[in-house]
Amino acid sequence: MNAAAEAEFNILLATDSYKVTHYKQYPPNTSKVYSYFECREKKTENSKIRKVKYEETVFYGLQYILNKYLKGKVVTREKIQEAKEVYREHFQDDVFNEKGWNYILEKYDGHLPIEVKAVPEGSVVPRGNVLFTVENTDPECFWLTNWIEFMAQ
Repeated sequence: MNAAAEAEFNILLATDSYKVTHYKQYPPNTSKVYSYFECREKKTENSKIRKVKYEETVFYGLQYILNKYLKGKVVTREKIQEAKEVYREHFQDDVFNEKGWNYILEKYDGHLPIEVKAVPEGSVVPRGNVLFTVENTDPECFWLTNWIEFMAQ
């Protein structure tokens, strides 16, 4: 991406469309969502025999994504408005969590209230182990965890 494209990147549009309505689907009083990413172990359906080419994975690239797309003020009024319009057209309904994104803009000046923990970049990790975790740090933003988790996959 060139500098202009980076400035225009809208994290509110950078997710699977089905995740746009997830905030409405959490149980009442949800306040914390903790997600993890792993390189899954693949097994055949009829046995426990592993059928994978590599038993380990090299973990790298998360710091780049965090610094490029999730660090600093990533939510703005303009991005909220753009997402609202795109999702209204896409879903033919007002399902976008405008209130939640405005909360982040107003309370955190557009910075994301999340915490990401990860194994060190360059680590060689056996398949089936957690590579990184994501969780919200504000109970009002429980829905944000899995929105962000998609960015790091």
